[in-house]
Amino acid sequence: MSETFDAIVIGAGQAGPSLCGRLTERGMTVALIERHLIGGTCVNTGCMPTKALVASAYAARLARRAADYGVVIDAPVSVDMKAASARAHKVTLDARTGNETWLAGMKGLTLIRGHAHFVSQDTIAVGDRQLTAPRIFLNVGGRASVPDMPGVHDVPLLNNRSIIALDTLPEHLVVVGGSYIGLEFAQMYRRFGARVTVVEKGPRLVAREDPDISEAIRGILEAEGIAVRTGAECISFRPEPDGRIAVGVDCESGEPEVVGSHALLAVGRRPNTDDLGLDVAGVAVDARGYIQVDDRLATNVPGIWALGDCNGRGAFTHTAYNDFEIVAANMLDGEDRKLSDRILGYALYIDPPLGRVGMSEGEARKSGRPIAIATRPMTRVGRAVEKGETQGFMKLIADADTHELLGAAILGTGGDEAIHGILDMMNAGQTYDVLRWAVPIHPTVSELLPTLILGLKPAQ
Repeated sequence: MSETFDAIVIGAGQAGPSLCGRLTERGMTVALIERHLIGGTCVNTGCMPTKALVASAYAARLARRAADYGVVIDAPVSVDMKAASARAHKVTLDARTGNETWLAGMKGLTLIRGHAHFVSQDTIAVGDRQLTAPRIFLNVGGRASVPDMPGVHDVPLLNNRSIIALDTLPEHLVVVGGSYIGLEFAQMYRRFGARVTVVEKGPRLVAREDPDISEAIRGILEAEGIAVRTGAECISFRPEPDGRIAVGVDCESGEPEVVGSHALLAVGRRPNTDDLGLDVAGVAVDARGYIQVDDRLATNVPGIWALGDCNGRGAFTHTAYNDFEIVAANMLDGEDRKLSDRILGYALYIDPPLGRVGMSEGEARKSGRPIAIATRPMTRVGRAVEKGETQGFMKLIADADTHELLGAAILGTGGDEAIHGILDMMNAGQTYDVLRWAVPIHPTVSELLPTLILGLKPAQ
């Protein structure tokens, strides 16, 4: 006999619990199903533990630079990996416990632990239980992708989940994948004291970004002693007799193999949709397994929505949360919010961080619009000079005719925060003429945004 609810939410990541909160506030009965840890990737294996480790790595780097600030440290700086790991674990545990306490006190919510799968379009099985609801929301997230590379199953590779569980320092970490996740771990472990090599199949790092951003990021990493191998067209893995891992890189230059004590595979993500029984319900997915949704997060099956990483429409905590906001606003508040209205911003949390919003220069050029571009090195940002952190630059792209803000990148200290000055103006639909006359606080990185606008010049 089925248990009947007003709504079923599968997955307790960023979108699911908040949606449960809105639905139960309206008097609905809701079943929330989670087979692993409350909080999803962000809380347990993503943002929170990694940024806690990034903070430890930053502290180590700053301590080693103490003399640059006139500070004397008498002993060599070292990192207690067990303490750094324990700190990150506590950050995660505190957040997860807070979420669990919140859900436990949510009137109208039934939290069910276990693996959920469809048995019909409106019925979900969890073990021996069957749950039925007219509204089903999928928030099942994603996991690290493991491509079919030679030898990939013959060696003990790390992923984003297993590497944060390390409490010892690798002697030589080989990071396969030169994008956002891989580069954060590369710099982090280099600052902890490991030898680090980054292996990237493509011709440059973070290929989604403009070449000038990509090259600046490479320079930042190499300046800290990280070896970067790009153009690795044929990556392979082979176990060494002593337990080390040989990574075949087949680059245009350099040794054909890199041998490390540990190897991290960070070459993308895949959705957790393969064991949901989506075919039983008739829910459409694309070739990679992402659930197809319309502009309001609805699937092709009436009464079923997909939110967060599993729909392929955003790979960030904040986009997952915004998916919840869109669904809740449309369903409960009489609004008409759409995915296509979202202006995407994100960050790369190396140090200094990269804050990004909107179009890159390459995307703006491809749009066919007349564009204007401005750049400013962080060496000409007072706040960066005062902090002794002058790597990187600021970049702004605008429509030369309409003065619409199209996108921006801030690679530099505080870039992940300062980018919101552009992001907020774009969300408000304001031209750069409005931002030009803002009176920002001194001394900050954001205070240079009006000055950056004055430097806009037509693209050649």
